[in-house]
This record gives sequence, structure tokens and C-alpha cells, in this order.
Amino acid sequence: MTVLALDVGGTKLAAAIVADDGTPLEARSVPVPRQDVWGACAGLLRQVAGMGAGPVTAVGIAAAGPVDTITGTICPINIPEWSAGFALVEAVRGLFPGARTELVSDGAAATLAEQRFGAGRDVTDLIGVVVGTGIGGGLVLGGRIVSGRTGNAGHIGHIVSPYGTTVCACGGVGCVETVSSGPSSVRWARAHGWEGRDGVALAADAEAGIGIAAAALERAGTALGQAIASAAALADVERVVVGGGFARSGGHLWRPMLASAARHARLRFIQRLRIVPAELGALGSLTGASIVAAGHDWIT
Repeated sequence: MTVLALDVGGTKLAAAIVADDGTPLEARSVPVPRQDVWGACAGLLRQVAGMGAGPVTAVGIAAAGPVDTITGTICPINIPEWSAGFALVEAVRGLFPGARTELVSDGAAATLAEQRFGAGRDVTDLIGVVVGTGIGGGLVLGGRIVSGRTGNAGHIGHIVSPYGTTVCACGGVGCVETVSSGPSSVRWARAHGWEGRDGVALAADAEAGIGIAAAALERAGTALGQAIASAAALADVERVVVGGGFARSGGHLWRPMLASAARHARLRFIQRLRIVPAELGALGSLTGASIVAAGHDWIT
């Protein structure tokens, strides 16, 4: 019997065998190709499944959103080939006929993983935020993923920011993703004279004292802190776990984020709000998918 976990991110596909306790083992990953994404995904799943001890009996899928858990379809904004919709659950079932297949957003999967094994393991209620190419998130209450009607509850990246004035890839205007994601921060810095290449360079230049780089991160952190305070008030939580590649940009992002959240989280029930770094890193979504694949009732 073999249980698999699959993580479909904006830039990377990852898969693993799931141990009896829900831990992902033998993880493998490949970049998301520009074309034939499903071909790459299927090849990866076959490779990992071949390491198992028998036929695949279940697959837990964490995918970049938006997702539709009703139809088993994903429409990831950062994967152009699938942005109009791809029936991922049906495709996986075609690859492994008869296997139980569960779909969850990657932000929700990462949040559940942090609640079970990471920075939220001492609480039952938390919000997860993933800051990278886009901004995703998830909501866990009572130790279970709150999925919402279509599986997108907790998708914090599309809260509207006072700093937001540009059109988001989702079609809306002013989403916090257009202000605080890595690519959005780089675009803003370049528009103001910075000549670096990416978010890693932006963070390095901010640490080196380059004013426009520091300003871009301060702007991103301030908007993110506002969104976090709003979401914490809505969900009534006192722990927010922040992860993702761009979240590792250092103090020039984190100091304004924490200060901004503190300014806005003034209601008595969220005054003890703690915002902490994720502990599980890039494996967070895969770990969450593995928990779901293990077959317990983790989703409400």
C-alpha cells in the first residue's frame, strides 16, 4: 500500500510517499514547466509511486489557488497553462484508478502542517500566510482546516490594501498581493530607480543600506501587517504563522510588518496577537498534503 502527497506550487512541483504517521518521505521536486505541466506532474508522481511498497491507495494534493474542491479543479494564477482551470483531481484519479484523492489549497495545507508540527503546535487556532511569488494563506480553527465553500478560505493575498492601486492577476484592484509579494515589491523598487534582479537581491540591498530597497520592503511589510491584523480580527485568532521565500527577507520586512499589525490589532481579543516565522519551510505544503492523504478528518 502506498499513500502519496503532491504539492503544486507556483514555481515547483513536489511529491512524496506518506509514512504511517503522515510524514512525507522520499520527497522529489521539479520546476513547473512553461508547457505540459500535467506531463511533468504525472512523471513525478509515477517516479515517487515507484518507490512505494504497493499500489497507490490515496493521494493528498496541495495546490496553489484558487482551487475548487467541489469540482476538483485548480486555477493557479501563477501557472498560465492552468490559470483558466485544470481538472487535477480527475487527472490524478486517471493515473491511480481507485485511489482516494483529496484536494486542499497549498496555503491551507501549510497552515495545518504548522499547527500540527511547526510554529503553531501549541495552539489549535491560527492563520497561515505564505509570502512568495504570490501571497497565499490558510485558516485552521479547532485543529482542522476551515476550507469554506470551494476550499479557498484563508486566502489572505486578496484582502485589499490601502497601498494597493494596481490591477492584480486575479482581476481585482489593490490586493495585498500586488503590494507585498516578492515580484510586486521588486516591480515597485524598479519603478523607483532600483536596478536589481529579484527579491533576494532586494533583501540584500536593503541590508546593505540601499534606501529604495529598504523602502520597498517597508511598504510590503506595512501592508502585510495591516492585512494580518484584519484577518486576525475576523477569525478571532492570536497566532499567525508567516512563511514563504520572500518572508525570509529579514528585518526590513518583519519590523514594519509587526509594527503595522500592532497598530491595527487593538481590539481586546487580539491584543495578544503573535506573528511568528514558519518552521517547516518549503516542505510545509507537502507535509499538509501528507496529513490530508493519511485519511483523518482534517477538513471542515
